[in-house]
Amino acid sequence: MKVIRAKSAGFCWGVERAIQVAREESDGGKRTVFTDGPLIHNSQMMDALGQEDIREVGDYKSSKDLQLEESSEKSSVVVVRAHGISPQRRNYLKSLGLPFRDGTCPDVGIIAGKVKSHAEKGFFVVIFGDPEHPEVIGLLGYAKGRAYVISSVQDLNQLPDLGEKVAMVSQSTMFTNEFNRLSLLLKEKYPHLIVFDTICGATKERQSDLIDLVQNGAEAIVVIGGKHSANTRKLAKLAASHNRPTFHIETANDLSPEDFEKFSSVGVTAGASTPEFIIRSVCDKLENY
Repeated sequence: MKVIRAKSAGFCWGVERAIQVAREESDGGKRTVFTDGPLIHNSQMMDALGQEDIREVGDYKSSKDLQLEESSEKSSVVVVRAHGISPQRRNYLKSLGLPFRDGTCPDVGIIAGKVKSHAEKGFFVVIFGDPEHPEVIGLLGYAKGRAYVISSVQDLNQLPDLGEKVAMVSQSTMFTNEFNRLSLLLKEKYPHLIVFDTICGATKERQSDLIDLVQNGAEAIVVIGGKHSANTRKLAKLAASHNRPTFHIETANDLSPEDFEKFSSVGVTAGASTPEFIIRSVCDKLENY
């Protein structure tokens, strides 16, 4: 079977940076690295990093107190994951008394800066995103109570009167077309609205490349990535919206030959947290069908 791979499939630069930070601190396992929640949303990669004594502690939302087991044989360090955290969580982590490294994606850091600066200027900030996602939870911490999260027109219509000073940002991994649609509707409600398109370039590139897969003849789409990965789930949703059979998998082991008997070509893409070794194994297995 012919396999058409998206050019942007695999790690984005923010994820690569977070992994690099953790590996630098681990130094091949000489130090224990504790990450506050999963460093990235890919369990296979987290397992691989575990071989270097990079350990996920806490929980998905970075809300629980951490129980850190320090070894008497080597030192430890706390690393912030790519999704970022709230200022309150940052202060808590620093209070643990261990060395601290920030692996927050710089793109997320830019969004946090816009939320913080506009909240301090008296703006209410509307965040387009998933209120349960750790990135959004972190961003809310910079707003000092002056932010609302929306993910639909219904959410938008339920916003209270926010006055004239309103700004809008987006979680970095959202759909561009949905953000544009909601920002236009919000501007009708608040004519002085300031809109910041903070969807990251890697997310936009993945969405564009997926459309290219369809246009280049892919009869079905395989999307590789963690089930908890927001950008991966959105890729799968986008593929399905183009009337292509879509298979969201985590590894090649999730593939079934009978699912692809009707197809002569398949497109493959992957979320921003999917390592190259998994993508390659999926492509190899599909090509052998």
